[in-house]
Amino acid sequence: MNRSIALIGFGEAGSTFAGAGDWAGQALAFDILPERRDVMTELGITACDSADEALAGASLVLSLVTADAAPRVAEAVAPLLGEGALFCDMNSVAPGTKRAAAKTIAAGKGRYVDVAVLAPVNPARMKVPLLVSGPDAAEAQAALEAVGFTNVRAVGADVGRASAIKLVRSVMVKGLEALTAEMMMAAHAEGVADEVLASLDASEKTISWTSRADYNLDRMLVHGRRRAAEMDEAAEMLRSLGIPPLMTENTVAWQQALGELGLVPPPEGFEAKLAAAVAAGVLKGEN
Repeated sequence: MNRSIALIGFGEAGSTFAGAGDWAGQALAFDILPERRDVMTELGITACDSADEALAGASLVLSLVTADAAPRVAEAVAPLLGEGALFCDMNSVAPGTKRAAAKTIAAGKGRYVDVAVLAPVNPARMKVPLLVSGPDAAEAQAALEAVGFTNVRAVGADVGRASAIKLVRSVMVKGLEALTAEMMMAAHAEGVADEVLASLDASEKTISWTSRADYNLDRMLVHGRRRAAEMDEAAEMLRSLGIPPLMTENTVAWQQALGELGLVPPPEGFEAKLAAAVAAGVLKGEN
């Protein structure tokens, strides 16, 4: 088998990688949108009429499609992959979805690799952080590095692990973005944005997320009910300003749920606090 690259999907990610990696002459691509063929040609990528054509002889396959299309792509290409071809599923889908896709690929001749893209492809391009997991993670890391990716890390032999790291991290990262929007709309409406931001700057502490997670859980277990009441008032303020308190209402629910457990926080760290909360039924809605 030669070392050609096949790209299934040629949107922003596919075209960015193909151009930045200088894959002209060694990559073939297929996309369901015919208008993307022109971009392929401009970059020196062989534009194919079908996935079957793009996959012929490819040893490294990059699946870069929309999240809803990812399972269908895995099903479609599974019988088309060559012996030992690495199918790198780089789509942002749940770990369970990737595990199901891995079973689909395993029914054919290819090898499935869970790849999580941890940052926007632009402007990072080939420096974008990639996590890879699965039985063939080490070989996939080497193959991705060989075609120009410079920030690849294998994180284990279990399919879904890379995606779990990305999506759990996204709960915080995207959640903070949503909270920022909710906060700033209210601050702007009340004319207090400068003061709010200055206050946040003054109270910001540089600590590790391990310590921060432990501290935050501690405060919620001890003061959750009081904080829920405060955030309920904040939600009422947002509603009075015509701003849906989408994030704040759920903050109320989490603060209340943890506060009502009535637990003395274990001192051992965030794992012990989480274990105590789960044992007390917080995830089962028993409190």
